[in-house]
Amino acid sequence: MTTFSPPIIERLSSNVYQLTSQTIVNRCLEETFEFFARAENLNKITPPWLRFNIVSNTPIRMGIGTIIEYRLKLRGFPMKWVSEIPIWQPPHRFVDQQKSGPYRYWRHEHLLQKHDKDSTQMKDIVTYKVPFGRFTHALFVKRDLKKIFKHRHHSLRDLLY
Repeated sequence: MTTFSPPIIERLSSNVYQLTSQTIVNRCLEETFEFFARAENLNKITPPWLRFNIVSNTPIRMGIGTIIEYRLKLRGFPMKWVSEIPIWQPPHRFVDQQKSGPYRYWRHEHLLQKHDKDSTQMKDIVTYKVPFGRFTHALFVKRDLKKIFKHRHHSLRDLLY
């Protein structure tokens, strides 16, 4: 049984927001973390409408200091995105943080814990700041992020069932 808590987005300060989402998948903790430890799997859980593509040479060895470069299209506009892994604590936690990209700030914390013998609870906490503040967030970002994380859940459900 795979369960999902729809993303909740709250405003932390004038232009800083936080998205929280939880999914339980039918794989043990170690297998689930291993799936996320392969950066190439991002292609499998990112919505096709973003036209997401890893530019960095693959396979990518994940760990503290790993840099990953992507290209994607956001609302039809091509973008470069560079992330760094500042925290890597297998099999429970890792963080990717935007070094350059469409957000003023982006920090995505992935928390994994054993749910039961054969399943894992995954929690995503994304703290971000958008250009043009509340206006951009209300018009585009909030809706897009909810769609992205809903797609992510459905993809994980299919891949890690």
